[in-house]
Amino acid sequence: MANEFARTLRKNPSETERKLWILLRHKQLDGYRFRRQQPIGPYVADFFCASSKLIIELDGDQHGSDEATAKDAVRTVWLQRNGYCVLRFANHEVFKEAPRVLEAIWRALNTPPTRTARAVRPPPQGGRQK
Repeated sequence: MANEFARTLRKNPSETERKLWILLRHKQLDGYRFRRQQPIGPYVADFFCASSKLIIELDGDQHGSDEATAKDAVRTVWLQRNGYCVLRFANHEVFKEAPRVLEAIWRALNTPPTRTARAVRPPPQGGRQK
């Protein structure tokens, strides 16, 4: 069932997913391979890099409600407990701050894994990590 759902999502990407996929496909980011709409347990990750166990989630308007935020938190906890690192970006970040988004992804890919995976919300524009 998750595989069919993922296939449907791959065939009908959002504009934000299309934009980020253009930047990640063909191992363009330091040779890392990403997959789109990858089933992982009971969930489907927007983007997934298997070699680093990195999941990238894009959060559109539908993620703004309290209910959606709670569901996202449950999902993130499950993924972390299963050894994944989760990066979340709002849709507008991909369009307005693509270089910063790519830098945050690159940093997550090149950060040694810890005993527990982490959920990361990159710093706001102008507040870059060092």
